[in-house]
Amino acid sequence: METARALISVSDKRGIVEFAQKLSSIGIEILSTGGTAKALVDAGIPVKNVADHTGFPEIMNGRVKTLHPRIHGGLLARRDQPSDLEDAHNNNIEFIDIVVANLYPFEDTLARPESTHDDIIENIDIGGPSMIRSAAKNFRDVLVITDPEDYMNIALKLEKKEQITLDERRRLATKAFSLTSNYDAIINDYLKIQDQDDTYTVSGKKLYSLRYGENPHQTAAFYRTKPCLTANIPDAEILNGKELSFNNIIDASSALELVKEFSEPAVVFIKHNNPCGVAISSTIEDAFIKSHQVDSMSAFGSITALNRTVTPEIVDYITENKLFLEIIIAPQYHPEALKRLQTRKNLRIIRIEKPFTPEQNYHDIKFINGGMLIQTPDQNPITAEDLKVVTTNSPDPQQIKDLLFADIVAKHVKSNAVVMAKNGVTTAIGAGQMSRLDSVRIANFKGEKANQGAVMASDAFFPFADAMELAIEAGITSFIQPGGSVNDSQVITRANELGVSMVFSNYRHFRH
Repeated sequence: METARALISVSDKRGIVEFAQKLSSIGIEILSTGGTAKALVDAGIPVKNVADHTGFPEIMNGRVKTLHPRIHGGLLARRDQPSDLEDAHNNNIEFIDIVVANLYPFEDTLARPESTHDDIIENIDIGGPSMIRSAAKNFRDVLVITDPEDYMNIALKLEKKEQITLDERRRLATKAFSLTSNYDAIINDYLKIQDQDDTYTVSGKKLYSLRYGENPHQTAAFYRTKPCLTANIPDAEILNGKELSFNNIIDASSALELVKEFSEPAVVFIKHNNPCGVAISSTIEDAFIKSHQVDSMSAFGSITALNRTVTPEIVDYITENKLFLEIIIAPQYHPEALKRLQTRKNLRIIRIEKPFTPEQNYHDIKFINGGMLIQTPDQNPITAEDLKVVTTNSPDPQQIKDLLFADIVAKHVKSNAVVMAKNGVTTAIGAGQMSRLDSVRIANFKGEKANQGAVMASDAFFPFADAMELAIEAGITSFIQPGGSVNDSQVITRANELGVSMVFSNYRHFRH
């Protein structure tokens, strides 16, 4: 009877020594190479080097070692096909019954800011995916194990001489193909040039199942699709509270992406995927208070994101005002602040230690039934020099700052969107209405007296002067909009008649 044989080649070596010891103890010959072979030999496990098995040395600094007919023939040979058995016999090919493999850390390398292009390319695994795919294709005869979580279960069955069922083999093969598919998708995403390919691959690795989706009757799960260099929710560390829900994840990501827009101390409160309060200030404590007070009623049960450390003073404010928050997101927490926040059993406390800056070079993807839409993100930083003053009156320096601030916030508000702001704080936000007039009405109602002397950003042009006129009635004194309407001249004329200033940015910010 031919000796049972396992080929082990892993970058992630969690649990591999213990698993290999189990395999060796029940008489399975182990083939290995490189760092894996060294780790097993150092642990006293008998190992046959792949080069000795194939009769061909590793070459090109390890780029070529398992890409050999004696490896892939041993994996792909169908044990019930006489022609395969004859070919194996004639070519001195020995069967390989188990493959234990995972891949070069391409994703981890990509996620490291210091990685060069050459570093990233060298971490594209070729031999590993080839072995995994060969074994997975022939799953009826070959066990393919790519996840350390499966090691002990398989080892126990082999020890007890239990049959590994076809369903179990298929499950392992499916997991293997998922691994290589996701791996290739990440490589493709790194190498591809926008609009130069006719295909676009999206793949994800499941992080965990969710209790339900947007509503209790919907099932859902959370997947990571790609490595990110800046702060993101898949990399979040939950320091307190339950796992995030479907809606929590959407709102938390919205809060995080908005607060990442600012270099100054900034705080965002998000409710139902729209900001209800945003503030920048010289201190994070002042920004937190002002952001909350914009619309404290809507902020009940909201998600807040800060781009600075959460301090005890912020916790004092939360406690004194009996704030009910679903989630708080920050890069760090003062130890005393964290200890006090953790007394709130249901508060999700999230720490993300990656930079709180906008992610570069990613694609915004929206799925529809049967298709997907892909676009570059809305990332065109606008400065005062980019603005075109179109009215007789010009905004003063503080108004310019507030117009730019409001325009940034408007990017993150569902259209039709208007954002009113003063002194680095939103005074009111009108979101998600079919009519821009209705968005202004909502903002007028929300802001009340706070809108006096404020500025307003509109995510799209004014087709008529009516929305501007309504905002002026509430006290708005300066406007930023992209321009581009056939009625621009009429709107500008009316702005001059009413004595307000207006600038064009040339950038629309629809968010559907």
